[in-house]
Amino acid sequence: MAEADRTDIELHSPAFDDGTVIPERYSRQGGNEVPPLQWTRVPEGTEELVLLCEDPDAPGGVFVHWVVTAIPPDVGSIEDAAPTNAVLGRNSFGELGWSGPQPPVGDDAHRYFFRLYAVDRPLGLGEGVTADDVHAALDDHVLATGTLVGLFSR
Repeated sequence: MAEADRTDIELHSPAFDDGTVIPERYSRQGGNEVPPLQWTRVPEGTEELVLLCEDPDAPGGVFVHWVVTAIPPDVGSIEDAAPTNAVLGRNSFGELGWSGPQPPVGDDAHRYFFRLYAVDRPLGLGEGVTADDVHAALDDHVLATGTLVGLFSR
């Protein structure tokens, strides 16, 4: 689908607004709770939703905090864990599931991009998949995206 034809998914969090600070309890050292997310406007024809959270401001390049695939298209939120039947990928800490922000002490606030993708086919990616694998599988299959950016520093 052409970029201009895509609709935007409305992605937000009841815990923080776009462009504002992610509360401490969602950080790796502050409790590492899964941040709540909610979304609407998933387009017709969506077969799977995919969620990534990436920090492009990390010293060594993009740092991945969350990879979740196989989210059913009728699911509209994440409250305290990935939805039932979703598949957890491996983050840059080498762990499955969410690992919250932990930027170097003294860095300016890092940006954490939560991106939700609606795709037109099941990706069939298994547990432990990486963000790179997801990006490759998304090629030419994205119907819509939603982005929420949170900030965090220590």
